[in-house]
Amino acid sequence: MDSVPPEAPSDSDLLAQHVAGDPDAFGELVRRHRDRLWAVALRTLGDREEAADAVQDALVKAFRAADTFRGQSAVTTWLHRITVNACLDRVRKAASRKTSPVDDAERLDQLLDPHESAEAPAVRQDLHRQLQRALDTLPAEQRAALVLVDMQGYPVAEAASILEVPTGTVKSRCARGRARLAPLVRHLRAETGGQNPGNENGADGRNQTHEASVPPASGPRDAGASDPAATKGGGGRP
Repeated sequence: MDSVPPEAPSDSDLLAQHVAGDPDAFGELVRRHRDRLWAVALRTLGDREEAADAVQDALVKAFRAADTFRGQSAVTTWLHRITVNACLDRVRKAASRKTSPVDDAERLDQLLDPHESAEAPAVRQDLHRQLQRALDTLPAEQRAALVLVDMQGYPVAEAASILEVPTGTVKSRCARGRARLAPLVRHLRAETGGQNPGNENGADGRNQTHEASVPPASGPRDAGASDPAATKGGGGRP
């Protein structure tokens, strides 16, 4: 999320202004939150085009459904909830149809961190690829919980609000997901000397008490607005 000047309108104010007909309010809301929405979508889906389409679908839905927002959660939680649901819809649809395997070279390009260039160390790229392959083996609900809690650093309570499930359900999904991933990612820890590669959690004090968490897929930065896929669904009126 981009920094917001103290005098700037709040997220809820911007949403209300959008509902009232302000043509620029929703675009500003998107500018503030699109980076994290894009990061969640990319790590959940593991495919840039799919992630961009999911974010676009989510923003269009949020744009049209803004008048249904009742303020029972933060606007950013509401936006993340819509985005995660859009991602889960795509995961379920993909699981219901047969697809051919993606070429390794193409998949490697898709899984690069949005802020990393093609010249990033080969070992880093390989870790990303292996981590996403491991995540792809999980049921959609477990994957979404792990992405939010272990990779994006959301507190369990906030992840539960985004997913609209009890906190105990998030903890259970994370625990089951970690147990399933453990034999698949144990060697990743050895390759990184016991350190999570590019650990982003803790940079802002969020979710610092991990147990057997999944190694994050990127560093402390989220996808930037310069990424063409990240801006596919953002900015202005859809």
